[in-house]
Amino acid sequence: MRRPSWFFSTLDGYRHRWIARDVIAGLSAGAAVIPQAMAYATIADLPVQVGLYTCILPMLVYAFLGGSRAMSVSTTSTIATLTATTLVTAGVAAGADDAIGALMTLTLLVGVTLLLARLCRLGSLVENISGATVLGLKIGVGATVAVGQLPTLLGQSEDFSGHGFFRSLAAVGHALDSVNWPTLALSVGSIAALLVLKLVAPKIPGTLVVVVGGILLVGLGGIDELGVRLIAPVPSGLPVPGIPDLARIPVLLPGALAIAVMAFLESAAVARSLRAATDRQVDSDQELLATGAANTVGAFFGTMPAAGGFSQSAVNRSAGATSQLATVVTVVLALLVSLFLGPVLSLLPEATLAAMVFVAVAGLIDIPELLRWARISRVDFWVALSVAVLGLTAGLLPAVAVGVVVTLILVLRELNVPKVRVVGRNDGVLGVDLERGLYTANALVNERRVLELVDRESEPIRALVLGLRQQEVMTITVLDALEDLDRELAQRGVSLHLAALPEPATAVAEHTPWFLRLSAAGRVHVSVRDGIASIAATHTDAALDAVPPAEPDEPR
Repeated sequence: MRRPSWFFSTLDGYRHRWIARDVIAGLSAGAAVIPQAMAYATIADLPVQVGLYTCILPMLVYAFLGGSRAMSVSTTSTIATLTATTLVTAGVAAGADDAIGALMTLTLLVGVTLLLARLCRLGSLVENISGATVLGLKIGVGATVAVGQLPTLLGQSEDFSGHGFFRSLAAVGHALDSVNWPTLALSVGSIAALLVLKLVAPKIPGTLVVVVGGILLVGLGGIDELGVRLIAPVPSGLPVPGIPDLARIPVLLPGALAIAVMAFLESAAVARSLRAATDRQVDSDQELLATGAANTVGAFFGTMPAAGGFSQSAVNRSAGATSQLATVVTVVLALLVSLFLGPVLSLLPEATLAAMVFVAVAGLIDIPELLRWARISRVDFWVALSVAVLGLTAGLLPAVAVGVVVTLILVLRELNVPKVRVVGRNDGVLGVDLERGLYTANALVNERRVLELVDRESEPIRALVLGLRQQEVMTITVLDALEDLDRELAQRGVSLHLAALPEPATAVAEHTPWFLRLSAAGRVHVSVRDGIASIAATHTDAALDAVPPAEPDEPR
């Protein structure tokens, strides 16, 4: 029985000799992503096992449906921070009995939103969200989360990341009055180890090293007796299915929409950055389906919203991953950790996880990139800076909303700039091509642009051939604009001809009497040049017919 083309598509053309490489890559990625996901769960004040569970079902579903050979799908720092902000905004208290139910609802909403976007084929539209918006949001996320980790790094138990930048700063001020020096020493040592390993030995999973080191310091050195706080006990076992708290849908929906946008943008960006020259092109709609299904299935098992993470995916690729079989190996490793290492993980200091988060999110504050954009594009710079400032002041969810709206405004403004190219001129016939399709917002401005071209011609124009090869979708508004253009040109003594209209648009236009009259009069052509030649030939024939026959010679 043949495997369906959409199922485990990364196995297409797979060679048996690649299995060892995928196993090594999966274990390497697991060593990086499992501790990291557990740390990211603490950003949202969730139990660390929630991060661990996010490395199981969402990863497995993406492995079956995703198109990227090396992308690893779990939670990311950006998604975890937006999750924290959403839960806090919805009034879900950290550690409350209903926190997991609300989380399940949030993850389900993210998954359903992505699946609906796939159903409507919105992949390419969502990817129009500008890089400036994403950069600004990541700077806001990085600063908010980094400051939010400082109390934990100093020995306090609360994480204020979800409460915003300024409340986190205030919490740092309070924490300075009661610093636990052994905790601070552990934090500094963990951060130093992560940074040194990243520079000196990037192939060694620094997160795994500091996790093992923290556990050994507690188990063998007893540093918890010096006031170093440990994470809550981690239960052994597999994630248990549950029922989302659907009553919270109204308050969680705005945050879910923001998380869905960022989840898809991050996943698409990671998939494209990892694509090898021999791999097929990334299909935006397939990524929407795979990421949406991963979140929808994971929601019923209490996972966080999931997306493609760059750091663990980069580890996967550098270790030689050739397919999503490497992800399946990572899932098996996460299952073994979940089943057998719960008591060991319970010895993990909070400060160790906070150090991992701090180092991860500090990299999001990319000021050199922001300055580079300032030199290249002032518009992009101000968009990025505005989103970043808004994220630090008003909160991350308003920053996402404003960034998306600003991006759409910029896209619409660009689309509304008419692009009309003159194809040719011949004996009073002007041929032009619209290089952008017409729609409601740009139909009038394109009509005016065409009329301006006709009026500026030095030679009298008797016919205009308008190329519409980009007009895949035809609407009543566009047809009315074309009919109005026909009337305006007729008042100038110019006849309008249409050319290169795609079949779907032609099928719609043929329902209108105006287009049928145009077609019957021979004013619809295959191409602009064909229209110019046809009109010129017709004019020549008419001119010849108008010449009176020659008089017979007089007899001599």
